[in-house]
Amino acid sequence: MLRFTLYYWVLIVILIPSASFVIVSSSKEQLSSKQCEDLGFTGLALCSDCNTFSEYVKDKELISDCLKCCTEDSDDSTSKITYSGAILEVCMRKLVFYPEIVGFIEEEKDKFPTVKVQYLFNSPPKLIMLDNEGQHKETIRIDNWKREHMLQFLQKKVQPYSASS
Repeated sequence: MLRFTLYYWVLIVILIPSASFVIVSSSKEQLSSKQCEDLGFTGLALCSDCNTFSEYVKDKELISDCLKCCTEDSDDSTSKITYSGAILEVCMRKLVFYPEIVGFIEEEKDKFPTVKVQYLFNSPPKLIMLDNEGQHKETIRIDNWKREHMLQFLQKKVQPYSASS
């Protein structure tokens, strides 16, 4: 009898939370990148990250917001996405705290003619990815990125020439 009670308890503990998560994740309403950034979700978060997040955070509304801002996982859902350009936005006064970004701007930025640097007061370091019309498509925080991470990312994701030229 104890074994059956334990079995049902395990089913309740494991299946009920996962069932409620399925209900939350079934509404696949997408938010704009600006709305997601305002909610604190920036970068190229995959929906599997939201699933992992839900294991630790039990706030259903927060998980729902995460799911509205994530990119579906697939073998190459994010690997094939490229952008026509990017804006590296950072606060000039805060640059002293980001030596990797300073090194990139001073020594590597010229390798990427479609990447522009924009100084905006109090802005955390981020890459604003642009579509073919020059519209903001994605915002990615790069506070903790190393220079080689920026190089690899931009080489894979940003077209080496301007669409207008």
